[in-house]
Amino acid sequence: MLLYLSVLILEDNLLVLSQLLKSLEYLEREQPYSLTLTVLTDSLQMKRLINSNPDLEFDIILLDRDCKLNGSFHELDIERLGVEKIIAISSIIEYNDDLKKRGVKRLVEKDLSNLYNFNIETMRHFSELMKITPPRKS
Repeated sequence: MLLYLSVLILEDNLLVLSQLLKSLEYLEREQPYSLTLTVLTDSLQMKRLINSNPDLEFDIILLDRDCKLNGSFHELDIERLGVEKIIAISSIIEYNDDLKKRGVKRLVEKDLSNLYNFNIETMRHFSELMKITPPRKS
């Protein structure tokens, strides 16, 4: 039997994504369970694969707003998936504020000129969620 947490990452910036993945790899090494990742870079994928599949569940969600196809990741069905699982990671404060109005409590302003601090703050929230989320059994 394997233990794991299921993570959804909705982020279109590959540099940001690479930094997040590097940190998640480190966090995973420190845990007695695995992180399984679903990574999507455009909102069309999100609508087709996540919103249209009510059986999908995630333990932690990293949620950007804009995507390369000029769509919005904020069309994610966060009420079904659980606002308590979401870390908002937009570079535009107003977009994170929109999610705050929908009940999201963990908000990180993505500063593209200082990805180090952004990554540290995001991983702090991620670690907090890991501590309160029991791993799933396969």
